[in-house]
Amino acid sequence: MELAALASAAIPDLSPTGVVGSPDDPRDFSAAVVFDRQGSRWRVRSPLHEEAAMRLETELQVLSGFTPGIRAGLPFRVPSVAGAVRLDGMRTFVYHDMPGEEMELEDLTELGGKTPDDIGRVIAAVHALPAAVVENADLPVYTADQFRQRRLNELDQAATTGRIPAVLLRRWENALEEMELWEFSPVVVHGDLHEDNLLVDQARLVSVTGWTDLHIGDPAEDFAWLASSGNQEFTDQVVTAYWQHRSGGTVQDGHLLRRAVLAAEFALAQWLVRGIAADDEEMAAEAEAMLQELEADVEEHGGQVISAAPTGSSAGRAAVEPVVEPVVEPAVESGVEPMVEAAAPPQDGAAASIDVPADDDDTGEGADHDDAVIMDDARSPEQDGADEEPGAVQPVTLGAEADGSEDELVPDELTADEAESRHPSEAEDPEDAEDHAAAPHHEGPPTTALNLDEVRQLDIRRTTNPS
Repeated sequence: MELAALASAAIPDLSPTGVVGSPDDPRDFSAAVVFDRQGSRWRVRSPLHEEAAMRLETELQVLSGFTPGIRAGLPFRVPSVAGAVRLDGMRTFVYHDMPGEEMELEDLTELGGKTPDDIGRVIAAVHALPAAVVENADLPVYTADQFRQRRLNELDQAATTGRIPAVLLRRWENALEEMELWEFSPVVVHGDLHEDNLLVDQARLVSVTGWTDLHIGDPAEDFAWLASSGNQEFTDQVVTAYWQHRSGGTVQDGHLLRRAVLAAEFALAQWLVRGIAADDEEMAAEAEAMLQELEADVEEHGGQVISAAPTGSSAGRAAVEPVVEPVVEPAVESGVEPMVEAAAPPQDGAAASIDVPADDDDTGEGADHDDAVIMDDARSPEQDGADEEPGAVQPVTLGAEADGSEDELVPDELTADEAESRHPSEAEDPEDAEDHAAAPHHEGPPTTALNLDEVRQLDIRRTTNPS
């Protein structure tokens, strides 16, 4: 019941009547859904270490950038924060519950109906977000060449582990050295889009969560999770819907899915690097086993096409040879973890599926029927905790500004006495969510379907964390 107690501290008049575990990344967060006497649901997320705390603070900045005007124009709901409380120098956040439920990737692709169009519309809407949402949150902004160079650097780093098959290193390098493949227009990218961050209600996609990895970069990243679905027909429907909503049906990037497949495969290498850097041999060994299975499929069936160059050839640089050296900890930019996407299905007939632990990087749930923007103070975590005693619980409630100019809410650090008299902001009832659906989803042919919907953002998820 610790999370229920934290929720009560963050929202003084909240009287919990029940609590259930909520899927999340057990390495980074404790999470639960708390029920109160009014029947409302609140999602609580508590960071387990400093890096996870930074991710929650980052998401708060992102959500603050979703002004009422931006939210009103989106075909889906976005989370909003109801309150926060500080414990041991890190803040636990309480989110308004949002409509919709998570679905397994296979179940999502079997919904049929308007689901592909919903997913395509969602991705198109994310990619059409104003750049200011990213820039104001001080998140990464990449040109196409900068993004490609970043991947090359990550490839070199992964090679130093000595645990990635040479055939995969050459395969990925060939694709990264094919300059035509990387001629894309950077857009706002969700960065952690997958089925766990898409909430469905009555067979319609109504909400999108997990906004810690927003950045400007390669639009193909938001399609990587579809590369592991094994349902090519569904994927094609999603992509078709995406271009219809993005450009009226004109395909502006013919290499989009090739880069998505590359991102999906490379996610395994990033996961391996993270496991080694964290001294988590179980995690690293699991990633290595999946890499070996991918290697076997590429050698036997050729894998999905990601480069015009043959897998065994060297395009541009000398082939990367694995070197057995201690791995360097992955770089973290602006408090955001290195990007990782789900792996993709190969191309030939015999499909070899690989089950991978899912990483539920849902970064918060949002306003329970509330489209209002809730902002937190701009102070850094260090500033917030400067005058606190270790272990002290300090409630933070986000309340509406008096002038109402932007509908922004600014949190106040409350004393125990003040907390008793404060009440959480009430979320406004949102409009009907039926038209807030959007975004196509991807499935690949019965080729080597890498079921990597469990690998997200270099995190392992889909573990229930009871409070």
